[in-house]
Amino acid sequence: MIYCYSRSRKSYGSYQQRIFHAGQREFSTTRIMANPNTVLGANPQPQQYETDLRWEMVDEYSFSHLHPAGSTHPSNEVLTYALDNSKKEGLPNIAVSPSQGKYLMLQARMIRAERILEVGTLGGYSTIWLASAWKGVRVTTVEINPHHQSVAQTNLAQAGVSNKVESLLGPGVEVLTKLAGEVKAGKRKKYDMVFIDADKINNWNYVNLALDMTRPGACIIVDNVVRRGLLADAEAAKTNPNVEGSRRVVENVGKDPRIDGVVIQLVGGKNYDGFLVATVNNDE
Repeated sequence: MIYCYSRSRKSYGSYQQRIFHAGQREFSTTRIMANPNTVLGANPQPQQYETDLRWEMVDEYSFSHLHPAGSTHPSNEVLTYALDNSKKEGLPNIAVSPSQGKYLMLQARMIRAERILEVGTLGGYSTIWLASAWKGVRVTTVEINPHHQSVAQTNLAQAGVSNKVESLLGPGVEVLTKLAGEVKAGKRKKYDMVFIDADKINNWNYVNLALDMTRPGACIIVDNVVRRGLLADAEAAKTNPNVEGSRRVVENVGKDPRIDGVVIQLVGGKNYDGFLVATVNNDE
């Protein structure tokens, strides 16, 4: 899950550094904040966020112009409802950022994805974006937490996309194993796109299972692999299972002839992080 914050959110600060001025405005550029939420994994550990006022301002400026209120789909009203309702229901504030959500929608639209698999529903914010790609898309989304699934279903109904979403409850590896079996048996068609945003220690397990149920040319995206640069830190991987899971998926994708990928680093109002984007290779 991508961590996203507005400038009005209370800063859980360890330090703040001001490094440049623009005219009379002073920009607070680096803030390292302790995460009030817990990272899920074998050994839950505190997570940190890194934000920069410039990143936030660019996100806000560009999104307001490229997804203007009143003329876009999904509407900003249903997106705001999903975030507000998720917060009210006690879900962690770890949804994708608005800009990344729109990227997911555009990516699905570019490849004309008819069937999308999402691992990690949370409150359904990213699901709304994926289900809004075009009229022919259908999304299968997997969530382990019954309360999260219930909140997501409310948010999806409010967004008017419930009829395009199949919500499955259970541990990701178990559910994907069952789905792969159904695809192999011809009970399901192969997926065109997969978005993985769940427990990071299982990143590679999810990709490996997804490869058994995706068509050649399908797009697979694994979120949150950069982890504020810790992806490149072998020592951090020894004590942080989320970093180890991120390194494992990157290294295994690089060695697997079935798939070709690249890591894209991101900054924004949410954090410094990034995702792995890959395509399933042709059979020949």
